[in-house]
Amino acid sequence: MGRIVAPYGVYGWIKVLPDTEYIDSLFEYGRWILGRGDPTCPEQWRPYEVEKAKVHNDLLLVKLKGIDDRDAAFACKGMQVAVYRDELPEPEDGEYYWSDLIGLQVRNQEGVDLGRVVDVFATGANDVIVLQGDRERLLPFVGQVVLEVDIASKTMLVDWDAEF
Repeated sequence: MGRIVAPYGVYGWIKVLPDTEYIDSLFEYGRWILGRGDPTCPEQWRPYEVEKAKVHNDLLLVKLKGIDDRDAAFACKGMQVAVYRDELPEPEDGEYYWSDLIGLQVRNQEGVDLGRVVDVFATGANDVIVLQGDRERLLPFVGQVVLEVDIASKTMLVDWDAEF
């Protein structure tokens, strides 16, 4: 949902670069989880309560309970920000959380295995999925390319030439 980029001031505030559609979407969640590494390893992540938050240019300035000085805020630099899954709204039909796409096996219409989704990122024009297979591939996550996503079976069907 975002990444801590720096401390702000001397009282434990942090600067957060959000990965949300709207810059202030993280304000909807009173509890955040901060961590590094694999989010499925709970020992690497810790919950925090949001005390105060505001928008500042293209960043969020946030005060989390328990982070009370610049040193504690600096220790958070580079951490990822997540929220509890059960607090997220259900996605609409044809919409997916990026975390649900990670790990999907991708095949094209000819049945060629193109690899597994290892990352998703935004470019401004559209989202892009990163596939790792016989080589790395970047595919635009748009309707003309992504024909079918089946979260339950962990597969994705795409209209993409294996030579690209």
